[in-house]
Amino acid sequence: MGRGRAKAKQTKVARQLKYYTPDTDLSALERELHRESSSPTRDDTPRVDDDDYDEYGKWASGER
Repeated sequence: MGRGRAKAKQTKVARQLKYYTPDTDLSALERELHRESSSPTRDDTPRVDDDDYDEYGKWASGER
């Protein structure tokens, strides 16, 4: 197969992907969004132990 055929096939596939519009289930989207808003939010901040600060204090003072 020559380069022209391969390029034509790639162009065809790219065009199909670009203009493909699947049916959107808006009721399922609404349920999903409603479920996320009603669930409790969780704290994504990392937990810092006091031991980490103690080790740094020892290192900074030269105690190690």
